[in-house]
Parts: sequence; C-alpha cells; structure tokens
Amino acid sequence: MNFTPSFHDIAHLAHLELLTPKPEDSLAFFTNVVGLHESGRSGDSVYLRAWGDYERTTLKLTAAKTSGIGHVAFRARSSQVLAHLVEHLGINGIKGTWSDGDIGHGPAFRVSDPDGHSIEIYYDTERYLGTGSAAPGFKNLPQRYVPHGIAPRRLDHVNLLAQDVKTNREFFQTLLGLRLTEQIVFDDGTEVGSWLAATFKSYDLAITLDRSGAKGRLHHFTYFMDSREDVLRAADILVENGIFIETGPHKHSIGQTFFLYCYEPGGNRFEIGSGGYLILDPDWQTVVWSQAERAKGQAWGLQTVHTFHTYGTPPVEDSKDSIRK
Repeated sequence: MNFTPSFHDIAHLAHLELLTPKPEDSLAFFTNVVGLHESGRSGDSVYLRAWGDYERTTLKLTAAKTSGIGHVAFRARSSQVLAHLVEHLGINGIKGTWSDGDIGHGPAFRVSDPDGHSIEIYYDTERYLGTGSAAPGFKNLPQRYVPHGIAPRRLDHVNLLAQDVKTNREFFQTLLGLRLTEQIVFDDGTEVGSWLAATFKSYDLAITLDRSGAKGRLHHFTYFMDSREDVLRAADILVENGIFIETGPHKHSIGQTFFLYCYEPGGNRFEIGSGGYLILDPDWQTVVWSQAERAKGQAWGLQTVHTFHTYGTPPVEDSKDSIRK
C-alpha cells in the first residue's frame, strides 16, 4: 500500500468519553449548568451534545470508579481513508480492535497511543436534526439555539497528558496526519507541550507533559463559545451554581483562546473557551515557544496556577496532584 496520512485525513475531533465517579452530579452539571443536551442512554453512559454540534453526540458520560478519559474519538474524512489509516497503523506495528459502533456512529477502530490513551477512529455517523421545540429556524443549523445555562456552541478540543510528549505527538502527526501548529520546547530540548490540528483551527488536540509519572490521563477538554462576553457570563453562571473556578477568565498566548477553567463534580477539568485563530496558510511553520517565554505566564501576564501543571485525571495518589481550592 502506497499511503501516507496527510492533513485532513482526520476530519475533526468527534467526541470523547468522560469517566466520572459521580455520574448523577456530573450529568446535572453538564445539562443544567453547562446546558448540553441529552441525546441517548445506554448502560452506565449518557450521551450529550451542544446545540451546534452536527453529530448526535460529542460527550459520552460514563459512570466509573474514578475520573479520567475513557476514549477520544476522531472522524475520518471518508470510509476509504479510514481503511487506509487502519492498514497504515498495522504496518507500523499499531494493533487495534474493531467495534460495531456506539450510539451516534458506526464501526470504529480503537488503538492506544504511546501513553495509553484509547483513541477511536470512525467514519459513518448520525447527523442530528432537531425536531419539535428543538427544530432550527435556520436550515443550515442542526438545532435551535436554546439559551439554557452556559450553552456552548460545539466541542472544540481535548488536552491529553503524556509522559513523553514528543513520542505521543509523533503518533498523531505521522500515523494520523494531524498538523503540528505550536509547541513548547525547554532549554534542555524537552518537548513539554504540542498542539495539533485536524482542521483549519489552531488546534484540535493538545499534548502536555505529565509530571506525575502516570499514564493515560486527561488534562482537560473544551467546549466553544461564540464570544469573550459569553465566557465572562459563563463565569457568573459557575459562581451562581457554586462551581470552583481554577483560573481565568483570561487569554492564552498559545492558540489565542480566551479561557475559563473549572472542575466538573466528578473531578475532571473542563474549559469554556472562545476565540482562537484559523490557519489558512498552506505553508504554516510550527510556532515554537521557549522556556523563558512560557515562564512569563498567560497572554496578559496572569501567571499559570500551580494546579495547571500538577492536576490531571484520574488523580494520582500520594503526589502533589490535587486541587487547591
């Protein structure tokens, strides 16, 4: 087979499975406070989506003994590309398994990245079309905008922790065709953060250094708002509902995202973001940030909070991996 994965072979980040030891509280948070919409149930899982997501589900919330990530799913550009990607992974020694699919999508191929995260790739999907009170007034939208809670538009990105950022980044870049847009490289040459894109966005996937020594952990995932003002309003809504805000609202230098971080009841870090930039330049050169540049903090001088570098899920026992409230 003469196939090399290229940019756009992975169409976009499709959904993720979030594990929670407090399923009822997490569900109440994501539906009542965040304003996501339930689109199905199966076993210990509830399926959710934002009003602007074209697929039936973008968040699978699963009851578990601890917090963390169950799997991260990407949609391939076509069924043919999916077959080529699976074959290419096999040629490169990456073994995986097929499933018949899940609520909202068809057959999926699941592998583990070098750090142990479960990664799923599929093509066949169920497009959502709101009916009744959810029917959109605009035929080019999947659902009517319902201003309930924070009400984000869509799933935006996920940040995975990894012991070896470089090795994990190369997996997504060389075996799946994602484009490396930005990265942090320290003075000793250690790659401590990489941002990759499947779309024209600044990134769909971030990989950052896990200092705990554990593997397969989640840093955060993000839903997208239309404006900075929406993020500011989200901060008010979180406070009104007694939700701890870890940091923000503020702006990242990397990705140019206006951000706000909190913790959902199950313990997972959740970001509400807006802004960012599009990359239309076909000759984009990766932006590399130095150790000294990152030490300056966020875009307008806010220092990065300690927990941002130490906390991930599932939590690690007997470490500094704890939430400081």
